[in-house]
Amino acid sequence: MAALSQYKRVLLKLSGEALMGDQGFGICPDMIKYVAEEVRSIFDLGVQVGLVVGGGNIFRGIGAASYGMDRTTADHMGMLATVINSLALQDSLEKKGIQTRVQSAISMHEVAEPYIMRRAIRHLEKGRVVIFAAGTGNPYFTTDTAAVLRAQEIHAEVLMKATKVDGLYDSDPVTNKGAKFISRITYREVIERQLKVMDMTAISLAMDNNLPLIVFNLRSKGAIRQVICGEPVGTVIR
Repeated sequence: MAALSQYKRVLLKLSGEALMGDQGFGICPDMIKYVAEEVRSIFDLGVQVGLVVGGGNIFRGIGAASYGMDRTTADHMGMLATVINSLALQDSLEKKGIQTRVQSAISMHEVAEPYIMRRAIRHLEKGRVVIFAAGTGNPYFTTDTAAVLRAQEIHAEVLMKATKVDGLYDSDPVTNKGAKFISRITYREVIERQLKVMDMTAISLAMDNNLPLIVFNLRSKGAIRQVICGEPVGTVIR
């Protein structure tokens, strides 16, 4: 592994919205190529990469539940949306010459492997990117929680959460131009201040297991590689 890299194994969490680009829905071909290139930049350093991608660009379970759909049904539909995104990302990564496996928490043998922890770790050890689809396989749990869970299971050294802003702020920087950037913070402070970086289940699980979380801007080209190389990018939560 190149000396530049600070980590051997990481888990990268992408929102489904990240794959939309500037579209209002679906998968933007240019954006998914961009994401694959960014992943390639750390793969080339010898880093073992796991990925969890959301499904909000196609279907958001909690949103559907708010207008009357059964929450369990809605969440299962959201999980299927994450599988669509995972397959698209797999295709884009493999076009970059990176062997990739999709493992789904919901059995669908024709399109993805079932999630098996030891098999996932073996893939990573063999230099394959592993995309963990369908969340945890359970309703009422977000893909943020799935990302923390998978990071723990594969013994990732850090969880990297890609967002549309530069990191964590004391309020929403989109609506409040005076929002102050936070470069370092503890999980307990995140909970006490109710900062919306992840849902509280994910934050609590990460805190209980001492999993470092780095929040950064996906659209800042090269940011993933900068994080991996230990440069002061984004917000570090410990």
